[in-house]
Amino acid sequence: MSTPAEPNPLALLPGLPRHPQDPDPVRSTKARAVFALGLFGALTGLFVGGVVPATVALVLARQARREAYLSGGFLTGAAWLRRGERLAWTGLVLTMVVVTVLLVIGVIRLAEAPHGHDFAPNVD
Repeated sequence: MSTPAEPNPLALLPGLPRHPQDPDPVRSTKARAVFALGLFGALTGLFVGGVVPATVALVLARQARREAYLSGGFLTGAAWLRRGERLAWTGLVLTMVVVTVLLVIGVIRLAEAPHGHDFAPNVD
């Protein structure tokens, strides 16, 4: 009976020689996509169109973090992920602020509107 192979924690320390079959560290392509979608979500958040790209950015960020963790350090781009997530949350907050302001304006206008029928002065 054999035990499963454990990852060697010494292999991830800088300065130690790498195994020849280890892949080269590369930046995750999802990290770039998260940043781009987060930026687009933040820029269009005031127009309520930033909800979709911001939500997609947050979903992709979760997937990218999981892939980076499973890669054992060979997928990089954590800084791009953090920036993209912050921008995506900024876009969502801007959208929530705009929707709240529009809702308050709508309720105030509805409260100021006359209720009932507006009959002519000579009608009882």
